[in-house]
Amino acid sequence: MTDRPAFRALMIGDVFGAPGMRAVEQVLPRLREEHAPNIVVVNAENAAAGSGTTPKLAKALQQAGADVLTGGNHTLRRTEFVATLEEDPTVLRPANLVARGAGSGSVVVDARGGFRVGVINLIGSVFIEAAQSPFAVVDEIVDRMRRDTPIVIVDMHAEATSEKRAIAQHLDGRATVVFGTHTHVPTADERILAGGTAYISDIGMTGPHDSIIGVKPEPVLRRFLTGLPAKFEPATGDVRVQGIVVDAGADGRAVSITRFDIPVEVPGS
Repeated sequence: MTDRPAFRALMIGDVFGAPGMRAVEQVLPRLREEHAPNIVVVNAENAAAGSGTTPKLAKALQQAGADVLTGGNHTLRRTEFVATLEEDPTVLRPANLVARGAGSGSVVVDARGGFRVGVINLIGSVFIEAAQSPFAVVDEIVDRMRRDTPIVIVDMHAEATSEKRAIAQHLDGRATVVFGTHTHVPTADERILAGGTAYISDIGMTGPHDSIIGVKPEPVLRRFLTGLPAKFEPATGDVRVQGIVVDAGADGRAVSITRFDIPVEVPGS
């Protein structure tokens, strides 16, 4: 039997609305027991009805087993969430999202097993609004973290696959894993880059997949067909928990990356 690598991280893709929240609360404790990760990172920017997060939802995700919460372009949608960003260093917003804003885009935490782990949240600047390019901020953050730990996890929340892959190539050998979020569609391009960085363009969405990226199809289609405003609401069918597990050595070099896609029966789905 092969010995397990020294370090394991589990990442969960964009939690979308109440169905996604219920799915995480149901499945994450089981995933933690099954995989015994040293750290769990969950993207929570769509937890509140598909747009933003609330203090209550952030707390619920932490109670379910999330060690660090990351965000994206919707993180600052709800003013009540500002206090959480300011008070809890394990709840992140993208480092380059705004020039000046509540909270931080990075944190170093004490993980299980005696590991120190750096987590960075970035947002893309291609086809998406950001105060500056992620390339303008990431080197300083990574270099600072690596003085403390060789294990660095990056959530790259972006539209363009090219930008996600470019960040990964730029950080190859300096980050343990660069995983993409935001598009809500899991990709099949997981791999270990030459320098030892695990990469995947998007780890998918945790929420209703009988939908248009989490939203009920009818209002989305109406908006595309007529150009008129429409109220988007989270769908309910085919709820899934999607994400990845990454194994690495104590030196921070990844040795494996594995996707998971777990269907979940939740009330109302």
